[in-house]
Amino acid sequence: MSNLELAPSVMRYYGEMKNEDSRLRSSADGRMELARTQELLRRFLPSPPARVLDVGGATGIHAEWLMKDGYEVTLVDPVAHHVETASSVCPAYVGDARDLREPDNSFDVVQLLGPLYHLPDADDRQTALSEAHRVVKPGGLIAAAAINRYASLFEHVSYAHLHTDVMRKSVSKILETAVYDGARGFALAYFHRAEELAAELTASGLTDVQVFGIEGPAWSLVKTAEQQPGEGPTEELIASAVEAARMADPYPELLAASSHLLAVGRSPVAGTH
Repeated sequence: MSNLELAPSVMRYYGEMKNEDSRLRSSADGRMELARTQELLRRFLPSPPARVLDVGGATGIHAEWLMKDGYEVTLVDPVAHHVETASSVCPAYVGDARDLREPDNSFDVVQLLGPLYHLPDADDRQTALSEAHRVVKPGGLIAAAAINRYASLFEHVSYAHLHTDVMRKSVSKILETAVYDGARGFALAYFHRAEELAAELTASGLTDVQVFGIEGPAWSLVKTAEQQPGEGPTEELIASAVEAARMADPYPELLAASSHLLAVGRSPVAGTH
Protein backbone atom coordinates (compact mmCIF):
# COMPACT_ATOMS: atom_id res chain seq x y z
CA MET A 1 0.00 0.00 0.00
CA SER A 2 1.17 3.52 -0.73
CA ASN A 3 -0.08 7.10 -0.55
CA LEU A 4 -2.20 6.00 2.41
CA GLU A 5 -4.54 4.06 0.15
CA LEU A 6 -6.17 0.96 1.59
CA ALA A 7 -5.98 -2.28 -0.35
CA PRO A 8 -8.77 -2.65 -2.95
CA SER A 9 -10.05 -5.80 -1.21
CA VAL A 10 -10.56 -3.82 2.01
CA MET A 11 -12.54 -1.08 0.29
CA ARG A 12 -14.56 -3.65 -1.65
CA TYR A 13 -15.29 -5.76 1.45
CA TYR A 14 -16.59 -2.88 3.55
CA GLY A 15 -17.75 -0.63 0.74
CA GLU A 16 -19.76 -3.14 -1.25
CA MET A 17 -20.07 -6.49 0.53
CA LYS A 18 -19.97 -6.43 4.31
CA ASN A 19 -22.40 -4.79 6.70
CA GLU A 20 -20.29 -4.55 9.85
CA ASP A 21 -23.12 -3.01 11.84
CA SER A 22 -25.39 -5.96 11.05
CA ARG A 23 -22.68 -8.49 11.97
CA LEU A 24 -22.20 -6.99 15.43
CA ARG A 25 -25.92 -6.72 16.08
CA SER A 26 -27.22 -10.00 14.69
CA SER A 27 -24.65 -12.83 14.71
CA ALA A 28 -24.13 -14.54 18.06
CA ASP A 29 -20.35 -14.09 18.13
CA GLY A 30 -20.78 -10.54 16.83
CA ARG A 31 -23.10 -9.70 19.72
CA MET A 32 -20.55 -11.21 22.10
CA GLU A 33 -17.83 -9.06 20.53
CA LEU A 34 -19.89 -5.89 20.88
CA ALA A 35 -20.96 -6.55 24.47
CA ARG A 36 -17.48 -7.50 25.63
CA THR A 37 -15.87 -4.54 23.86
CA GLN A 38 -18.25 -2.24 25.71
CA GLU A 39 -17.58 -4.02 28.99
CA LEU A 40 -13.80 -3.85 28.61
CA LEU A 41 -13.70 -0.23 27.46
CA ARG A 42 -15.93 0.89 30.31
CA ARG A 43 -13.30 -0.40 32.75
CA PHE A 44 -10.81 2.15 31.43
CA LEU A 45 -12.78 5.06 29.95
CA PRO A 46 -12.66 8.32 31.88
CA SER A 47 -15.93 9.56 33.32
CA PRO A 48 -18.14 11.36 30.81
CA PRO A 49 -18.14 13.90 29.41
CA ALA A 50 -14.84 13.29 27.67
CA ARG A 51 -13.74 13.55 24.04
CA VAL A 52 -13.41 10.28 22.10
CA LEU A 53 -11.94 9.90 18.62
CA ASP A 54 -13.34 6.74 17.03
CA VAL A 55 -10.82 5.86 14.31
CA GLY A 56 -12.13 3.32 11.82
CA GLY A 57 -15.48 3.64 13.56
CA ALA A 58 -17.48 2.25 10.59
CA THR A 59 -21.19 3.13 10.76
CA GLY A 60 -20.98 4.36 14.35
CA ILE A 61 -21.98 1.24 16.26
CA HIS A 62 -19.53 2.03 19.06
CA ALA A 63 -20.04 5.78 18.79
CA GLU A 64 -23.73 5.17 19.41
CA TRP A 65 -23.32 3.65 22.86
CA LEU A 66 -20.52 6.05 23.76
CA MET A 67 -22.78 9.00 22.96
CA LYS A 68 -25.55 7.47 25.07
CA ASP A 69 -23.03 7.11 27.91
CA GLY A 70 -22.41 10.85 27.70
CA TYR A 71 -19.18 11.05 25.69
CA GLU A 72 -18.44 13.54 22.92
CA VAL A 73 -17.48 11.39 19.93
CA THR A 74 -15.90 12.23 16.59
CA LEU A 75 -15.66 9.42 14.04
CA VAL A 76 -13.25 8.94 11.15
CA ASP A 77 -13.42 6.08 8.65
CA PRO A 78 -12.02 5.46 5.14
CA VAL A 79 -15.32 4.19 3.70
CA ALA A 80 -17.60 6.99 2.51
CA HIS A 81 -20.90 5.20 3.03
CA HIS A 82 -19.87 4.29 6.59
CA VAL A 83 -19.29 7.98 7.28
CA GLU A 84 -22.62 8.91 5.72
CA THR A 85 -24.42 6.52 8.07
CA ALA A 86 -22.33 7.46 11.11
CA SER A 87 -23.04 11.16 10.57
CA SER A 88 -26.53 10.59 11.98
CA VAL A 89 -24.89 9.44 15.24
CA CYS A 90 -21.99 11.88 15.72
CA PRO A 91 -19.68 14.18 13.75
CA ALA A 92 -17.93 12.00 11.16
CA TYR A 93 -15.59 12.40 8.22
CA VAL A 94 -13.63 10.33 5.71
CA GLY A 95 -10.03 9.83 6.72
CA ASP A 96 -7.19 7.40 7.36
CA ALA A 97 -5.83 6.17 10.70
CA ARG A 98 -2.28 6.83 9.48
CA ASP A 99 -2.85 10.54 8.85
CA LEU A 100 -5.36 12.03 11.28
CA ARG A 101 -6.33 15.64 10.74
CA GLU A 102 -6.87 16.29 14.44
CA PRO A 103 -4.48 18.53 16.42
CA ASP A 104 -2.01 17.23 19.00
CA ASN A 105 -3.28 16.42 22.51
CA SER A 106 -6.92 17.03 21.58
CA PHE A 107 -8.80 13.90 22.74
CA ASP A 108 -9.17 12.11 26.06
CA VAL A 109 -9.59 8.76 24.30
CA VAL A 110 -8.58 7.44 20.88
CA GLN A 111 -9.92 4.05 19.86
CA LEU A 112 -8.86 1.98 16.87
CA LEU A 113 -11.38 -0.85 16.80
CA GLY A 114 -10.59 -2.01 13.29
CA PRO A 115 -7.75 -0.15 11.53
CA LEU A 116 -5.04 -2.59 12.65
CA TYR A 117 -6.98 -5.48 11.07
CA HIS A 118 -6.14 -4.33 7.57
CA LEU A 119 -2.61 -2.94 7.84
CA PRO A 120 -0.30 -5.92 7.18
CA ASP A 121 2.75 -3.68 6.99
CA ALA A 122 4.27 -3.16 10.46
CA ASP A 123 5.29 0.40 9.61
CA ASP A 124 1.70 1.25 8.71
CA ARG A 125 0.44 -0.13 12.02
CA GLN A 126 3.09 1.81 13.91
CA THR A 127 2.14 4.98 12.04
CA ALA A 128 -1.52 4.52 12.97
CA LEU A 129 -0.66 3.96 16.63
CA SER A 130 1.74 6.92 16.62
CA GLU A 131 -0.98 9.13 15.17
CA ALA A 132 -3.37 7.99 17.89
CA HIS A 133 -0.71 8.81 20.48
CA ARG A 134 -0.15 12.23 18.92
CA VAL A 135 -3.78 13.32 19.16
CA VAL A 136 -4.53 11.89 22.62
CA LYS A 137 -3.93 14.07 25.67
CA PRO A 138 -1.18 13.22 28.18
CA GLY A 139 -2.62 10.58 30.47
CA GLY A 140 -5.26 9.77 27.87
CA LEU A 141 -6.44 6.31 26.86
CA ILE A 142 -5.74 4.48 23.60
CA ALA A 143 -7.62 1.28 22.84
CA ALA A 144 -6.75 -0.86 19.82
CA ALA A 145 -8.43 -4.04 18.62
CA ALA A 146 -6.79 -6.79 16.58
CA ILE A 147 -7.77 -10.10 15.05
CA ASN A 148 -6.15 -12.95 16.94
CA ARG A 149 -3.47 -14.88 15.05
CA TYR A 150 -5.32 -18.18 15.56
CA ALA A 151 -8.92 -17.00 15.06
CA SER A 152 -9.29 -18.57 11.61
CA LEU A 153 -8.38 -21.99 13.00
CA PHE A 154 -11.32 -21.89 15.42
CA GLU A 155 -13.67 -20.17 12.98
CA HIS A 156 -13.32 -22.65 10.15
CA VAL A 157 -13.90 -25.59 12.46
CA SER A 158 -17.25 -23.96 13.28
CA TYR A 159 -18.08 -24.04 9.55
CA ALA A 160 -17.12 -27.74 9.50
CA HIS A 161 -14.83 -27.37 6.49
CA LEU A 162 -11.32 -26.96 7.93
CA HIS A 163 -10.53 -30.52 6.85
CA THR A 164 -11.01 -29.69 3.16
CA ASP A 165 -7.90 -29.10 1.07
CA VAL A 166 -8.78 -25.51 0.18
CA MET A 167 -9.49 -24.36 3.74
CA ARG A 168 -6.61 -26.30 5.29
CA LYS A 169 -4.16 -24.64 2.91
CA SER A 170 -5.69 -21.19 3.37
CA VAL A 171 -5.75 -21.30 7.16
CA SER A 172 -2.28 -22.87 7.32
CA LYS A 173 -0.94 -19.92 5.34
CA ILE A 174 -2.51 -17.47 7.78
CA LEU A 175 -0.98 -19.32 10.72
CA GLU A 176 2.43 -19.28 9.05
CA THR A 177 2.45 -15.70 7.73
CA ALA A 178 -0.10 -13.84 9.93
CA VAL A 179 -1.56 -12.39 6.71
CA TYR A 180 -4.63 -13.20 4.63
CA ASP A 181 -4.29 -11.98 1.05
CA GLY A 182 -7.93 -11.02 0.53
CA ALA A 183 -8.25 -13.21 -2.58
CA ARG A 184 -11.85 -14.16 -1.74
CA GLY A 185 -14.32 -13.65 1.06
CA PHE A 186 -12.53 -11.63 3.73
CA ALA A 187 -10.32 -8.64 2.91
CA LEU A 188 -6.55 -8.32 3.17
CA ALA A 189 -5.92 -8.76 6.88
CA TYR A 190 -3.27 -9.06 9.55
CA PHE A 191 -3.56 -11.48 12.49
CA HIS A 192 -1.83 -10.49 15.75
CA ARG A 193 -0.39 -12.50 18.58
CA ALA A 194 -1.24 -10.91 21.94
CA GLU A 195 2.37 -10.19 22.90
CA GLU A 196 2.98 -8.64 19.48
CA LEU A 197 0.01 -6.30 19.88
CA ALA A 198 1.22 -5.24 23.33
CA ALA A 199 4.71 -4.61 21.94
CA GLU A 200 3.32 -2.40 19.15
CA LEU A 201 1.45 -0.20 21.64
CA THR A 202 4.52 0.02 23.84
CA ALA A 203 6.70 0.92 20.85
CA SER A 204 4.37 3.83 20.08
CA GLY A 205 5.23 5.27 23.51
CA LEU A 206 2.25 4.09 25.55
CA THR A 207 2.50 2.87 29.13
CA ASP A 208 0.45 0.50 31.31
CA VAL A 209 -0.37 -1.64 28.27
CA GLN A 210 -2.76 -4.53 28.85
CA VAL A 211 -4.28 -7.02 26.38
CA PHE A 212 -7.62 -8.81 26.73
CA GLY A 213 -9.38 -11.54 24.77
CA ILE A 214 -12.63 -9.91 23.66
CA GLU A 215 -14.81 -12.98 23.06
CA GLY A 216 -12.71 -15.27 25.24
CA PRO A 217 -11.84 -18.95 24.81
CA ALA A 218 -15.38 -20.32 24.27
CA TRP A 219 -16.61 -18.09 21.42
CA SER A 220 -16.15 -20.79 18.79
CA LEU A 221 -18.61 -23.05 20.62
CA VAL A 222 -21.23 -20.33 20.22
CA LYS A 223 -20.35 -19.83 16.56
CA THR A 224 -20.50 -23.58 15.93
CA ALA A 225 -23.97 -23.78 17.47
CA GLU A 226 -25.06 -20.94 15.18
CA GLN A 227 -23.53 -22.38 12.01
CA GLN A 228 -24.55 -26.02 12.34
CA PRO A 229 -28.12 -27.30 11.77
CA GLY A 230 -30.51 -26.68 14.62
CA GLU A 231 -32.00 -23.75 16.46
CA GLY A 232 -28.69 -22.07 17.13
CA PRO A 233 -26.99 -21.14 20.41
CA THR A 234 -29.18 -20.74 23.47
CA GLU A 235 -28.96 -17.60 25.56
CA GLU A 236 -27.54 -19.79 28.33
CA LEU A 237 -24.68 -20.91 26.08
CA ILE A 238 -23.92 -17.32 25.06
CA ALA A 239 -24.03 -16.18 28.69
CA SER A 240 -21.68 -18.99 29.68
CA ALA A 241 -19.25 -18.11 26.88
CA VAL A 242 -19.23 -14.45 27.95
CA GLU A 243 -18.59 -15.52 31.54
CA ALA A 244 -15.72 -17.69 30.30
CA ALA A 245 -14.24 -14.59 28.65
CA ARG A 246 -14.41 -12.69 31.94
CA MET A 247 -12.91 -15.57 33.88
CA ALA A 248 -10.08 -15.85 31.35
CA ASP A 249 -9.01 -12.19 31.71
CA PRO A 250 -6.32 -12.86 34.36
CA TYR A 251 -4.78 -15.72 32.36
CA PRO A 252 -2.76 -14.51 29.34
CA GLU A 253 -2.20 -18.07 28.11
CA LEU A 254 -5.89 -18.12 27.11
CA LEU A 255 -5.61 -15.05 24.88
CA ALA A 256 -4.66 -17.24 21.91
CA ALA A 257 -8.16 -18.79 21.91
CA SER A 258 -10.11 -15.54 21.50
CA SER A 259 -11.31 -14.27 18.14
CA HIS A 260 -10.33 -10.64 18.72
CA LEU A 261 -7.92 -8.93 21.09
CA LEU A 262 -8.26 -5.54 22.76
CA ALA A 263 -5.18 -3.68 23.93
CA VAL A 264 -5.32 -0.58 26.10
CA GLY A 265 -2.53 1.81 27.04
CA ARG A 266 -2.03 5.36 28.24
CA SER A 267 -0.10 8.32 26.98
CA PRO A 268 2.49 9.15 29.63
CA VAL A 269 2.18 12.36 31.59
CA ALA A 270 5.23 14.61 31.51
CA GLY A 271 7.66 13.71 34.27
CA THR A 272 6.38 10.15 34.67
CA HIS A 273 7.75 6.88 33.37
